[in-house]
Amino acid sequence: MIFNLLSPLADEFILFNLIRYTTFRAGAACMTALFLALFFGPAIIRYLRATQNGGQPIREDGPQSHLVTKKGTPTMGGVLILFALAVSTLLWADLRNGFVWAVLLVTLGYGALGFADDWLKVTKRNTKGVSGRQKLVAQAAIGAVAAVWIAWLMPPGLGDKLAFPVFKEALLPLGLAFPILAMLVMMGASNAVNLTDGLDGLAIVPVMIAAGVFGLIAYLVGNRVFADYLQLHFVPGTGELAVFLSALIGAGLGFLWFNAPPAAVFMGDTGSLSIGGALGAVAVATKHEIVLAIVGGLFVVETLSVIIQVFWFKRTGQRVFLMAPLHHHFEKKGWAEPTIVIRFWIIAMVLALVGLSTLKIR
Repeated sequence: MIFNLLSPLADEFILFNLIRYTTFRAGAACMTALFLALFFGPAIIRYLRATQNGGQPIREDGPQSHLVTKKGTPTMGGVLILFALAVSTLLWADLRNGFVWAVLLVTLGYGALGFADDWLKVTKRNTKGVSGRQKLVAQAAIGAVAAVWIAWLMPPGLGDKLAFPVFKEALLPLGLAFPILAMLVMMGASNAVNLTDGLDGLAIVPVMIAAGVFGLIAYLVGNRVFADYLQLHFVPGTGELAVFLSALIGAGLGFLWFNAPPAAVFMGDTGSLSIGGALGAVAVATKHEIVLAIVGGLFVVETLSVIIQVFWFKRTGQRVFLMAPLHHHFEKKGWAEPTIVIRFWIIAMVLALVGLSTLKIR
């Protein structure tokens, strides 16, 4: 909004020329989202605590310490993330950019689904919210619309193809199957972050790390000069997603202020489904779907631990892990919660660096 209002005045007022720079607006979006989250966070948390009788229901089959340390903590803190993210993006992004609106559709659509899931949990006082089938159908519908939209926004000859890291010329034509793949990327990223969100601060920091990586990728892919130099597939308009991702980092930092151990609020499905879906949508828009699996490798491992656990238990009646997702396995082994969280952050940072290296290795 600020860009659309003030950029036409840049020729008359030289200070407004800063608005034309994506990097300036990205930094401003990050700081705006951080300020909004810190300013409105206490009031939102008080409201959530007052309206949720007993806070988020705790799994009785989970680590026993959670029944003591996390009991009564309100959930749906993702509302705070979404509020700061959406307002900051609308203030600083170019609202004529279709990619921004497509990613916002996924973020807010998945956020609304997560909100419904969290609301059912806190009102019914159990850990079952929206059924798994209903959740997948809703995610698929939102993801399919966004996938078709993103493909339509891309340059001719690129919208229906899958790009590969390292191999600069490699493009796999998928035709009508590409929107299906894109939809699955968004759904997979959304549910992977959701599964990772089980300890204080565990999910939000890796999400911010991934957002930082993809903010850089979006900026490079959307810039003809940098894209040609690095031999990336140029997608005009995706540079504006750096503003969105910077706002996500700012909103994440503000949320982490209240989510740091011991957490005053949990993000719930409202937050985890939405920010995971946002990363998936950005990966599709920037033609870096496979790189997302590297940068978000922590989320992939957490998801695989659940799949392996369920598959093996149904087949043999035995468990591979003491408990899934993987972070609960280490809790059962006696690792302290801060130890697990910080070590997982380190792993996320290493994987982010590996993902970044694919930009140069061609």
